[in-house]
Amino acid sequence: MTEAILLVGGQGTRLRPVTVNTPKPMVPAAGVPFLAHQIARAAAAGVTRVVMATCYLAEVFEPYFGDGSAFGLSLEYVVEDEPLGTGGAIRNAAERLTGGPDSPVLVFNGDILTGLDIAGLVESHLEADADVSLHLVRVADPRAFGLVPTDSEGRVLDFTEKPKTPEEITTDQINAGCYVFRRSVIDSIPAGRAVSVERETFPGLLASGARLRGFTETTYWLDLGKPEAFVQASADLVRGVVSSPAVPGPRGEALVLPGAEVADGAVLSGGTVIGAGARIGAGAVVRGSIVLDGAVVGPDTRVTASLVGARASVGPRTVLDRAVIGDGAVVGADNELLAGVRVWCEARLPAAAVRFSSDR
Repeated sequence: MTEAILLVGGQGTRLRPVTVNTPKPMVPAAGVPFLAHQIARAAAAGVTRVVMATCYLAEVFEPYFGDGSAFGLSLEYVVEDEPLGTGGAIRNAAERLTGGPDSPVLVFNGDILTGLDIAGLVESHLEADADVSLHLVRVADPRAFGLVPTDSEGRVLDFTEKPKTPEEITTDQINAGCYVFRRSVIDSIPAGRAVSVERETFPGLLASGARLRGFTETTYWLDLGKPEAFVQASADLVRGVVSSPAVPGPRGEALVLPGAEVADGAVLSGGTVIGAGARIGAGAVVRGSIVLDGAVVGPDTRVTASLVGARASVGPRTVLDRAVIGDGAVVGADNELLAGVRVWCEARLPAAAVRFSSDR
């Protein structure tokens, strides 16, 4: 049996123009809440029990995820009374674990999409008799992440959290947000206070001589820290670039959920998702986007790498490119919204109110 802790941080503001009162992980990606993909992938890798550590009310998640039985595992919820940081959240959730001191505990962040071989990470951890194993990935620009250099045998040598100078960039390997802990190591994290696993726990363990191993895998990896990354993750799940048992349909260029209406002549591509009850007008072209339940996209509209909120309306001939349109917003005809623009929930944008290109 493998137990896991799923860290669901307070990051709902990143998609706040879409769903003001709903945390980001519950905004649908590839047709279901993003956390459903995390849980389904864990279950497929042999995880039998997950403790969800969150600073949100459990009532946000329980109506959808329940006791986890629909995913083939058991699921419990631990809610922080006050923010505890990543290390503190892990320590707090450990009160619900049932394994012994040498049991492996998978810990993963709720805002990362990855094709990681989870079972392989756990197996590697056990074979190395490590105290902590960290999933590492290589990125072209590591400045926004925590650097984790390793030796030729995978032993972790150092931690540099978000380097500020060129001299600090000693590797392109970064902390990818998934770990396997020996249970006794989790129990050594101070309880009842905020702890950063990246800045305090891991450097402290390394200094004490603990066995920390890096598991570097060339695989799909995406940090969902920005709305455009969330939209990209949804598209990649639909297209099968990264697999998830939770996608409610076959991989392909588009996922059209029951009750949606797509008019003749509309073109859907790039991993687009059309939510239940949404309507797509004739001649519309929607590429790599998410159109949530009940939204309306008008005739001859162009939507690219964008998210259209539930019950929102986008008028004819409007162009959306990397845009986020909030729930219930109305965007009139002949607008041109580009370059990461956000339209707040229930906002009203008149026809031809915003353009980026020349009128000629």
